[in-house]
Amino acid sequence: MAYVKAAEREGQIVTAAIRVLSTVGVPGTTLRAVAAEAGISLGTLHYVFPSKDQLLRAVIGTVVDDISDALRSGLDPDRGFEHALRTGMTTFWDKLVEGDVGLQIMQYELSSYSLRSEAPDLARSQYDGYISLVTRLCEQAAIAAGERCAVGFDTLGRLALASVDGLILQYVAHPDPVRAHGDLERALDMIVLLADPQPVAARTKHPR
Repeated sequence: MAYVKAAEREGQIVTAAIRVLSTVGVPGTTLRAVAAEAGISLGTLHYVFPSKDQLLRAVIGTVVDDISDALRSGLDPDRGFEHALRTGMTTFWDKLVEGDVGLQIMQYELSSYSLRSEAPDLARSQYDGYISLVTRLCEQAAIAAGERCAVGFDTLGRLALASVDGLILQYVAHPDPVRAHGDLERALDMIVLLADPQPVAARTKHPR
């Protein structure tokens, strides 16, 4: 058997876990099922991830990275806050919501599983990761474009996530792409209106 580097093996297992979790859900996912999906022995999986909790934490980390890639795909940060928010959220929706509903259901199940288990910090870490992504996206774009917003970026990140989170649940329950895109646009309109991005006033030079 060819030697596989630890990082490569870990990625292989996490990818397999995401496929299993998205197909059968968190309660139905076992380490044995993930090992079979990854094409490795259960002993090898236990060596890399001794517990299901450790595996789920790695899954969340990978999902957050995938969301970050989707949010920043095709982004021109110099165009400011509104462009970053609209482009990032729309691309995320197209790729990871409409493009992978099972992934979205899996993420909600992960949150519920965490809150009902002995690892409630898993859900907190999950949502802290999501909020941090949106917050940094908006803040970096505003700074790059020389803008300021009327509301703190951390607040804007939480509100944007709350809006999209609710729309995802509605879409999962009743998939209607046309309605969903329209609702997403209106939700982003409200966030932009609240943020009220404006150019930062140039500092006036006082004569000496």
